[in-house]
Amino acid sequence: MTSQAHPPARPLQLPALAGSVVFTFLFAAIGAFATSQAGTFYAQLDRPEWAPPAWLFGPAWTVLYALMAVAAWRVYRTAPIRSVRPELTLYVVQLVLNALWSWLFFAWHNGPLAFAEIIVLWLAIAATIVAFGRRDRLAGLLLLPYIAWVTFAGALCYSIWQRNPGVLG
Repeated sequence: MTSQAHPPARPLQLPALAGSVVFTFLFAAIGAFATSQAGTFYAQLDRPEWAPPAWLFGPAWTVLYALMAVAAWRVYRTAPIRSVRPELTLYVVQLVLNALWSWLFFAWHNGPLAFAEIIVLWLAIAATIVAFGRRDRLAGLLLLPYIAWVTFAGALCYSIWQRNPGVLG
C-alpha cells in the first residue's frame, strides 16, 4: 500500500478539474434545492446553544465541496480511469448520500431517517478518505474537514431531532 504525496507526473488536466468541480457542485445543488426553505425551518427549531447560525452553512459547504472536488480530481489524475473507478464510485455514493440527507431533514422533516442516514454518510466518507489516501495522500487529507463537519452535523442532527420530535418525528 503505497501512499504518494503527489500524483505521478501527468498533465494538470484542467478540463478534468473543471469537470470534477461541476460534477461535485451538481450534487451540492441537488441538496441545496431541498433546503430552499431551510432558513425559516431552521429558525423555528429548538436548537442547542452550540448550533451554528443558519448563514454559516452555505459558506462552510461551499468550501467543503470545493475540497471534495479537488480531492476527486487528484485521484482521477493518479491512474487510468478504469484503475480508479472503485475510488470514484465510492466518491459518487457519498455525494448521493450527502444530497439525500438535505432532503430527509429539510424537505421531508424526517429526523430519525436523517440521523440514520448521516451515520451511513459518515461511514461512506471514511471509506472514501481511506480509498483516496491510498491513491494520493493529499486527496485523502483534503476530505478530513468534510468528515469533521459531518461528525459535527451528525451530533447537531441528533440533538435537533431529539428537541423537536413533533416536527422531526
